Amino acid sequence: MADHPVRVPPELVRRLREEAASSTAASQLGTGQARQDHFIEYIADRTAQWAADQELRVCCDAIYLHEGRPLCGGTAEWLRATRRPKSPSLAEQGMEALRGIKSGTNNCREQDQAVASLAAALNRLAELEAQQ
Repeated sequence: MADHPVRVPPELVRRLREEAASSTAASQLGTGQARQDHFIEYIADRTAQWAADQELRVCCDAIYLHEGRPLCGGTAEWLRATRRPKSPSLAEQGMEALRGIKSGTNNCREQDQAVASLAAALNRLAELEAQQ
């Protein structure tokens, strides 16, 4: 493990420690052991995400960098989109919620989530209209 070429930058670990210490969960933990467990879990989780992002970046770069030309057209974009899909926009969430309501197939919980998605989308739309 000590000879592994991928190193987590010390500044990242420092920032993660600060984030873990200031998180809501940390402030609600009473015992020293519980706080330590929270720190370890928080830092391990974020570090694993960082490492996965580094690996994805290297893989996408490797696809692109072959004598200055992509090896396979669109492969890097597909890989990035597949491994790090973007969350749907509020508009997309609202439209999906509306489709569920119109189809009548939602159960009560899904119906509540659909209404919440629509409300969030409409609130954002109102904010944007107010800025104009």
